[in-house]
Order: sequence, then C-alpha cells, then structure tokens
Amino acid sequence: MGSVVDAPAVVVEKEEVAENMLGDKKVTVVFVLGGPGSGKGTQCANIVEHFGFTHLSAGDLLRAEIKSGSENGTMIENMIKEGKIVPSEVTIKLLKEAMIKNENDKFLIDGFPRNEENRAAFENVTKISPAFVLFFDCSEEEMERRLLGRNQGRVDDNIETIRKRFRVFVESSLPVIEHYSAKDKVKKIDAAKPIPEVFEDVKAIFAPYAKALFKHDYISVIMDP
Repeated sequence: MGSVVDAPAVVVEKEEVAENMLGDKKVTVVFVLGGPGSGKGTQCANIVEHFGFTHLSAGDLLRAEIKSGSENGTMIENMIKEGKIVPSEVTIKLLKEAMIKNENDKFLIDGFPRNEENRAAFENVTKISPAFVLFFDCSEEEMERRLLGRNQGRVDDNIETIRKRFRVFVESSLPVIEHYSAKDKVKKIDAAKPIPEVFEDVKAIFAPYAKALFKHDYISVIMDP
C-alpha cells in the first residue's frame, strides 16, 4: 500500500509496522500510566510477583542516571526539579537498554510515554506497540495526600513540585491515554480504592497472562478463593 505522505507520524500510527521485536526476542509491553501518587509502583510490584512481568520504571531509570553523576544525569535532575519532562531520546535509550539486557520478554513500562511525542518516538524507534495501557485513575486530592505522606526524601516530593507534576500529567499524558482509548487499548483502574481491591481489578485484566505462565512455565499463580 504505497503512500505519498512523508510525515513519520503517519508511519508510527500504523500498528502493522510494530514488530515488537528486540534483538531476537518478541516482547510484550504494557504501558502503566497514572498521576504521581496513583499507586502504579505498588501494583506493578504485585503484577511482577504474580504474573511474571519485569517492571521498568522510567522514573527509577532516570533517577539511577542522576546518581551515576553523568552529564545526562545533571540535566535530568534539573528538569525533574522544575517538573518538566525529560527528552524522549534519553528515556527511550534507557528503557531499550534495560529490556535488551533483561532475559524476560514481558515488560511493564511505568510512567512512560508521558506525552504524545514520547509515544510516537517510542513506537518509531523501538517498533514496539503496547499490548494495552493500564491507566490508574485517581483524584488529585488523594494523590497529593499520598505523596506528602510517603516521605521518601525524593527531590520531587514537595507541594510546589507535586502540583507542577499534576499539571504536566493532565496536559501531556491524558492525550496519550486518549490516543490508545481510540484504539480500544486502555484498561482503566479505579486507583482510589484500597490496595487489595485495586489489585483484584488488576488480576482480572492480567488473567490471560496467568494462564500462559501456568501452562508454559509451571509457575503457580495466585488463585484467591
């Protein structure tokens, strides 16, 4: 099907171009999105434990780069303090390296893509299209309460920066969710509920992966009565 359109975005939009291959392995990627403090990290840990995925947090990878003391790390730290989004190529490079180094072929990518440019760049560079997007929906009031209470000593856990991050999420990340919603690829979770109840909803979504694990890897998966 020839096309006279040159814009790269047109190519990215076509799902059939996504090979979902990294080196010699075919990968399954689930994007995990939600505002800061929506509980993504907690639920990703549960998914890893019970469904065999590898959790890649874009934020954790960026913070590790900051700690490395590299020039990139200094730039990243300054942008995070200002509540800005780190350039796509930096985050994509870190994510791609982490997936290639890992022996697993099922990945949760947490906190990325954070805007439409991130999304298009990721699909264009990696040729990977997500199986679906797991969206943790939570009110700003609840997320603010959680962030101020966790006291992890992070540079981005103060009230002013938290509110900047909320604004960035609404302005930048919601269009990504809308993009995948149009493709029927968004699975929304009510993240304001207690953690065990949220995980019950998550388990229902990941049930097909539990069956695959049990069949192929003989791993017993949690089966609550």
